[in-house]
Amino acid sequence: MTTTENRPALRSQRLNQVTNAPHEQLDKAVKANAPFETLESYARFVVAQFGFQNELKALYTDPELINIIPDLAERCRAEQAKADLADLNTALPAPVTGALQNPGTAEALGWLFVSEGSKLGAAFLIKRAAALNLSDSFGARHLGEPAGGRAEGWKNFVRTLDGLVFSAEEEAQIEQGAIAAFERFNVLLQQAYAAETELV
Repeated sequence: MTTTENRPALRSQRLNQVTNAPHEQLDKAVKANAPFETLESYARFVVAQFGFQNELKALYTDPELINIIPDLAERCRAEQAKADLADLNTALPAPVTGALQNPGTAEALGWLFVSEGSKLGAAFLIKRAAALNLSDSFGARHLGEPAGGRAEGWKNFVRTLDGLVFSAEEEAQIEQGAIAAFERFNVLLQQAYAAETELV
């Protein structure tokens, strides 16, 4: 008996498997902060979203990564989240220490896997945002449907990701990147909802 028989063949499936625990932890943290109960709570959620997307901007504009995923630059949601904060009369947050710095290609793709995958969940979140009179043109732009559709964009990303050839070391790096991305968003979320954080 080997342990590999329980290991999915596709890289994207393996990433889903290894990130299951931090993903669940983050889901619980989001629910605990009830971002769709009030506009103030939602604004704090967008602060975290902007922080995460802004930190990943360097990846979305990296020429080497764009060479792998040609439409990568258009996939970035930092500007939409920034516009949402303006809609909500909320100041841009100060940088939070611990941001990702110059990752290798494999690690960077792990982070992008999490960021791109979150667009699927955004389909449910934007429905919740609608109850606060927000939409993909006001206050919830970063949750809007990407050009070409959520499912198609995700399938294209995953197809590319699953087709890349990596060494064992790089496989470990992409997994570490994906886990770290969930953990980082959790940090940004806790910071955004911290009692001492004043939203202007």
